[in-house]
Amino acid sequence: MANDSNKFSKGIGLINSVWERIKSFLAPAADPASARPAPPPGAAPWAGASASPQAEPTAENKADTSARPKSEDNATPRPDTASGSDVQATTNNSNPGEKDKGARQMSKITGISEVRRYFRNNKDPIYFISATNFNLLGIGDWVSNFKHINYLDCFDGRQKNVFVPKEKFPREFESIEDINNYLLEHKEVIDYLMTKGGKGTAAFLMFDERTEEICKQLGLRIAFPPAALRNRMDNKIETVRIGNKVGVPSVPNVLAKVENYAQLKEITKEIGSDLVIQSAFGDSGHTTYFVSNEQEYNKHADEIEGEAEVKIMKRINCRGSAIEACATRCGTVVGPLMTELVGFKSLTPYKGGWCGNEMFAGAFTQEIRDKAREYTFVFGEALREEGYRGYFELDFLIDMDTNEVYLGELNPRVTGASSLTNVAAFAHSDIPLFLFHLLEFSDADFDLDIKDLNNRWSHPDSIDSWSQLVIKHTEESVDLLTQAPQSGVWKLNGDGSVAYDHYAAHPHAAESEQEAFFLRISGVGDFRYEGADLGILITRGRLMDDDFNLTPRATAWIEGIRAQYRGQSLADPAVEQAAVAHGVAGGNFKIL
Repeated sequence: MANDSNKFSKGIGLINSVWERIKSFLAPAADPASARPAPPPGAAPWAGASASPQAEPTAENKADTSARPKSEDNATPRPDTASGSDVQATTNNSNPGEKDKGARQMSKITGISEVRRYFRNNKDPIYFISATNFNLLGIGDWVSNFKHINYLDCFDGRQKNVFVPKEKFPREFESIEDINNYLLEHKEVIDYLMTKGGKGTAAFLMFDERTEEICKQLGLRIAFPPAALRNRMDNKIETVRIGNKVGVPSVPNVLAKVENYAQLKEITKEIGSDLVIQSAFGDSGHTTYFVSNEQEYNKHADEIEGEAEVKIMKRINCRGSAIEACATRCGTVVGPLMTELVGFKSLTPYKGGWCGNEMFAGAFTQEIRDKAREYTFVFGEALREEGYRGYFELDFLIDMDTNEVYLGELNPRVTGASSLTNVAAFAHSDIPLFLFHLLEFSDADFDLDIKDLNNRWSHPDSIDSWSQLVIKHTEESVDLLTQAPQSGVWKLNGDGSVAYDHYAAHPHAAESEQEAFFLRISGVGDFRYEGADLGILITRGRLMDDDFNLTPRATAWIEGIRAQYRGQSLADPAVEQAAVAHGVAGGNFKIL
C-alpha cells in the first residue's frame, strides 16, 4: 500500500538542510549543544540536561485555548468519561514496588466498556513519535495522557497534545526511522519527556534497532514487536510465503532472482508476459515495475537485477483495497474493507502509488468483503504463530474479471489508512482498533470475545462513509513555498472554490460532505518539488464513483487545496540544482 511509506525528498532532510543554511546567513547560528545525541549505552540518559523535570513546554506547543472543546485532541468530547473504574492502568517500565501507591488491584478486563475505562483512567504517558500525527488522529480523545512528538508542526503550535521541537538542526534523513531517532536524541524532546516523568510507552510508524537502543536509554517501552521481527514480516516475499502456508492466495507469481530479460521470460512462461515486479521492500509507487516487453524491462533493469529475490506477478485487471486488523492474545480483530486510490495523476506523480482511501458499507460485494475479512483473520492468526502481535494492514487485489481476492502485501504497523479506521462509526460504537493494540502491549489482563466483536464490525450499519486524499506536488518543478493553507476545517463552495472555515484537529469536525478536514504537511519555507506531500484531506462520503474514477467533488477539493499554495522560484541555480538532486536521490521514503 502505499501506506506506507513516499518521496518526501530532503524537504525533511537534505532539502531542509539547504534552507537552514540559507537562513543561517540571516540569523545567529543555533547552539550545537542543543542537538546533543543520546548518551552511549551505560551512561546516564540525561546527564548534563539543562532543563529540570519541572521545565515548562515551549511556547510553540502551548495550546490555543480559544474555543477548544475539552478533549486531548481539541475535537470531540471524550467518548467515555466514566470514573471510579475498578480497572487501573499500570505504570510503564516500573518495578512492582514503584507502582502508584494508590493504584487499585487490577482485575481481568472482559468487556469493551472496561477497556474504555482502562484507557480513560490511564496515568502514564503514551507517545506517538513520528514526522506528523496523521496516522493516529483523534486517539487522544480515548486515551488519557496520549501525546504526539512530531518533526513537522502541522498545527502552527495550536495543538495541546502535539510537541514539536522548536530548533531544527540540518540532518540528512534517509528514512522515517532517521527522523524518529533524531527526535528521540533532540534535547528539547528529552527535556519534554522528563517533564512527563521520564518514562512511558512509545509507538511509532517506523523504527529500527537504533530506535530500540535510544528508547532503552530513555526508559521508554516500545509498544510493538521487535524491529527485527517487524522487518522480516515487512518483506513482500515473506508475505507470499506466509499466505501460501495458511491458504491466503496471492496473484499467480514467481519468486526468483532475475539475471536478465531472457531469464525473466523463461521463468514466467506459466503466468504470461504482462508482468508486475516488486522488490522485497519499498513503497508500491517506487519499487513496483510494470514490464510487458524488453524495453520496459531495461528501464528498471538495474533495480530489478540488484535484488536478491523479487516477486513477479501476472498483471491482472484489479482494484486495490486495504483492511486493518490487530493480532491479540484473544484472536485477531478485523476492521472493514476499504477501497484504495492508486496512481491518480492529479494526486501523485507515481504510477501505482497510493494516494488515498475510501470507507463505505458497499465497498465491493458482500462476498468479496466476507472473503477479505476471512483471509485477514486467518493471516492474523498466522502472524501470531510467527511471534508477531499488534496492529497490521493487508492490501488485497480484487480481480475485476473473476472476483477473486488476492493478497497484495502486509504492512506490520499503523498505516496511512489508520486515520479512517480509527474514526469510523464502528470504532466509536466500541473502541478504535488502535486501542486493542495498546491493550495488547499493556500490563492489563484481558479476555475479550473477539468473534462477537468481529461479527458486529462486519455489519454494514457499523460502517459510515469516509474518504481521504493524499495530495502531492505532481509537476516537475521546484520552488520555495511562500503561502500554504492552515490545518483545520475547509468548506467547498458552490462555485467549486474552497475556503478555510475554522481550526480543528480531528476529522469529525467536518460535519458534512461540503466540509473537509485538511492536515497540512508542506508549509511556508519548505521546498515544493515533484512528489512532495502537500497535505491530507479527509471528508465524509465517497470521492470515487463505482468505476473507480474521481468524482467532481474530489476534483474540486484537489484543485481548491492546490490553489491555496504559492511558491517563489529559486533565483540561485545552485540552490535549485541541489534541491532537485536531493529530491531525486534521497527522498524515496514515506512519512505517512
